[in-house]
Amino acid sequence: MDPLEEELPPPPPLPPNVVPIRAEDAAAADANDTPPDKPTKPKRLLMVRPGLGKKGLPIQLLANHYKVSVKSSEEFFHHYNVIMKYEDDTLVDGKGVGRKVIDKLQHTYRAELLNKDFAYDGEKSLFTIGALPQVNNEFTVVLEDIGTGKSAANGSPGGNDSSPGGGDRKRVRRPFQTKTFKVELCLAGKIPMAAIGQAIRGQESENSMEALRVLDIILRQHSAKQGCLLVRQSFFHNNPDSFVDLGGGVMGCRGFHSSFRGTQSGLSLNVDVSTTMIVKPGPLIDFLLANQKVDHPNRIDWPKAKRALKNLRIKAAPTNSELKIIGLSDRNCNEQTFPLRQRNGNNGDTNTVEITVSDYYRVHRGIELKYSDNLPCINAGRLKRPTYFPVELCTLVPLQRYTKALSTLQRSSLVEKSRQKPQERMSTLNDALKRSNYDSDSMLKACGISISQNFTQIEGRVLQAPKMRAGNNEDLVPRNGRWNLAHKKLIKTCAISRWSVVNFSARCDVQGLVRDLKRLAIGKGLEFEDPHAIIEENPSKRRAPVSVRVEEMFEQIKQKLPGAPRFLLCLLPERKNCEVYGWFMAFFCHCLLPFPLSMISCCRIYDTYLLQPGPWKRKCLAEFGIVTQCLAPARVNDNYLNNVLLKINAKLGGLNTLLQVEVSRGIPIVSEAPTIILGMDVSHGQPGQSDRPSIAAVVSSREWPLISRYRATVHTQSPKLEMMSSLFKPRGTEDDGLIRESLIDFYTSSGKRKPDQVIIFRDGVSESQFTQVINIELEQIIEACKFLDEKWEPKFTLIVAQKNHHTKFFQTGSPENVPPGTVVDKQVCHPKNFDFYMCAHAGMIGTSRPTHYHVLHDEICFTADALQEFVHSLSYVYQRSTTAISIVAPIAYAHLAAAQVGTFMKFEDMSDASSSQGGGGHTSAGSVSVPELPRLHEKVRSTMFFC
Repeated sequence: MDPLEEELPPPPPLPPNVVPIRAEDAAAADANDTPPDKPTKPKRLLMVRPGLGKKGLPIQLLANHYKVSVKSSEEFFHHYNVIMKYEDDTLVDGKGVGRKVIDKLQHTYRAELLNKDFAYDGEKSLFTIGALPQVNNEFTVVLEDIGTGKSAANGSPGGNDSSPGGGDRKRVRRPFQTKTFKVELCLAGKIPMAAIGQAIRGQESENSMEALRVLDIILRQHSAKQGCLLVRQSFFHNNPDSFVDLGGGVMGCRGFHSSFRGTQSGLSLNVDVSTTMIVKPGPLIDFLLANQKVDHPNRIDWPKAKRALKNLRIKAAPTNSELKIIGLSDRNCNEQTFPLRQRNGNNGDTNTVEITVSDYYRVHRGIELKYSDNLPCINAGRLKRPTYFPVELCTLVPLQRYTKALSTLQRSSLVEKSRQKPQERMSTLNDALKRSNYDSDSMLKACGISISQNFTQIEGRVLQAPKMRAGNNEDLVPRNGRWNLAHKKLIKTCAISRWSVVNFSARCDVQGLVRDLKRLAIGKGLEFEDPHAIIEENPSKRRAPVSVRVEEMFEQIKQKLPGAPRFLLCLLPERKNCEVYGWFMAFFCHCLLPFPLSMISCCRIYDTYLLQPGPWKRKCLAEFGIVTQCLAPARVNDNYLNNVLLKINAKLGGLNTLLQVEVSRGIPIVSEAPTIILGMDVSHGQPGQSDRPSIAAVVSSREWPLISRYRATVHTQSPKLEMMSSLFKPRGTEDDGLIRESLIDFYTSSGKRKPDQVIIFRDGVSESQFTQVINIELEQIIEACKFLDEKWEPKFTLIVAQKNHHTKFFQTGSPENVPPGTVVDKQVCHPKNFDFYMCAHAGMIGTSRPTHYHVLHDEICFTADALQEFVHSLSYVYQRSTTAISIVAPIAYAHLAAAQVGTFMKFEDMSDASSSQGGGGHTSAGSVSVPELPRLHEKVRSTMFFC
């Protein structure tokens, strides 16, 4: 499962070489804008399903989709723009206030609004069934006790009533803080409710998509009224039974996702378990101690605390008002002063005195501070009018999202504690639906919506696992998605020669490790020479900066080796949290979470993966062209070393296993004509690192008719940009884009044959971006082909793979996960477009998450069966393990390549200027340059260095 949910990225800028594709209704008006030498190309549409698959053994399944019945209606959803202002006409921008204002408006003006129910999205859109009395409706709304945290006069602590016995008498006596709002509801459009039926039939239009959006907004509003935390279409109750402590003041909060989807069997409600991270509610000091892992308030790093606390909401004693933290005081409680107005006698005059926060609470509130005197105050006012509170009087309110990056241990704990077996998950989902009580929602009733209380019964198929081939022409028959290479040779072995061991202070028997590695390598059929040298790190450099340690090690390599080695085995320190060797954890999560936890556990790749040294990899792969394998020898055994050997063999040019149909050239369609397979993905920085460039990777097959060998090209592009901007980058007579290198490599490695067929697997895009993928990214790929040969016209098939969805399958009458090879293309798929779900892997832990494949474009003309079997087979060619993985190998490799090359540079230390090397960056119009990645050395450029 993937507990982290990313924000949808903004639409990308059009690359300078791509002609904008305009909507039909604007084409005529904008015809004059089209360059005369570059006519507007027809807009590609998503392809229609060619038929259903038939191969495989039938299996009865349940899906977490609840059937929805909809009564036909001639009514319209009326869409109103919401404009909300304060009394002084400044726009309201505070999150959370909007729903309170609209609820009060609806309650106050119910008669004037003809008793209409609202569907409000919490921001600027409101929907009703039928029209409001006026096209433009204006209202005045007064809210009491909204907890805005506005400062009292002169920055007094404690809120507006904080000057007891004097000062502003009117303010002191008012029982509530009030705020007046001016609200305008302006008609923006109408959506026929009949458009819901269009969505069910797959007749997608702006109206049908908007109609489903309105239904989803109703679900959000329903949960908001229950006091839930809303994260897009996921809802989280304040239920301690749903919390799991992750350490560091962070908790995992289990909730549920709920959204309407049009499917082949009609409208359905997709309900799934969802998890988000929240700040641990309770005393503020407890959060700070846990967050910084200290045992006393005097040991808190307050600059770090200030960053962690910003924008969190607290309740402050004794008034118990809810406020938002904006910062900390400059001085401690017993030193920080503020001007306090006091009444001077009984004549109504006032005077102002300076008083410390500590003295104020002791004298005027009767509160003797226990430990906050020598700590900074919490500022929950405004920058120019601060309001100070001692830390010990502040309590964090529940259900506040934690949006910063998790540590390694926190993420491991989250995955461990949030997984559920299939039967447990089914029970949780049924309980969530009952607790939601959607049937009581008046807006859903008015829409004629009725939701079934049972999972949808569907029929799936289980595809036969492809037979495999090991060394000595031995056949392998995978069972339950895995195969055993014990006592078998690899099908194509490399020679481990001209190599050495470098030891970065790892405490182990290096000679014994080399002996074990040699014994196992020979058993697998690899040629294995003894290492030329074992180079130990100078003990005096162990505490030096990373770059110094790497440079020092390479100086030793130059001195002790007769020439550049072909391969280096790098032993890492045992400490997993060693900052010298830490990889970007965002990339770790992005790469591994799509795979089954059982695969991660069985392959034992945690140590090797977590400790990949970015500076070391950069030195080896970019500067010297040396293949390198890192390992942490804390828990080495034969299984661990066998897994390491699989990776070494693939990196040095070998292959561990092949599909039998690869060897016999029997893959339908793909083996019949030169075919290149591309895997494309964009990886983004961790949460809170929005300024870090995104990493775009294209992995491509080579040596056709093989489909098991790949190479990778990686570029940077603008932060959080999901569309790939560097596929085609013409510069004069050259093309520095990602695709050109892949095409040329395929040509040189496949007997000087250009691919007649191009199969593209794209990961990481949402359904709203499909049109961009087939009209912008595919067009760039076509342009890259034309740039090499104008007369060359290969056929293209483009498939999007999605893991971040909420459909799950369960076996009827069995507590186990669905078997590997399960494919579903009926009942819960798109009513018209070509898509299917596939669960290629064996889910041993938790509930299996199928991959949702969308075939957007297919000129090769695959049948449903042919394409599904081909996709299934690509889950068995992953050279790093002996299990089928949950997504096609080209995409898995693209994750790995983006992650590994992304560690080559420390983005926080780089200037905005691009390097002089081409082909590694992207600059969008009006933005600063994105730093480019260093190019891989030509010796390793076409290897599986990422394996």
